[in-house]
Amino acid sequence: MIYQLRIYEIFEHNKAAFHARFRDHAVRIMKTHGFDFASLWEAATPERTEFVYLLRWPDAGAMKASWERFMADEEWQRIKDETVARDGKMVGVIEDRAMQAVDYAPLI
Repeated sequence: MIYQLRIYEIFEHNKAAFHARFRDHAVRIMKTHGFDFASLWEAATPERTEFVYLLRWPDAGAMKASWERFMADEEWQRIKDETVARDGKMVGVIEDRAMQAVDYAPLI
């Protein structure tokens, strides 16, 4: 099992629009491409607001293939283009980490 940690910088001025797009569209479309969400959070640092989520994957190949299908998904591309045109850029810096549990880690 591989866990993937994704951290997005999001912006206060259109944070509600970002969450609506992710909640109402991205999650639904991602699930059709094999994404398995462990959980989703919002975090704040003095420098920025972050949207953080954790995905579960059976292996690196499944992770790579699912991301390729999602990024090429025509519905997602259309929704992304429409929301950016209406609400502006919603995501700044993206951090991505693929992680494997150590043998003494508790199960998530």
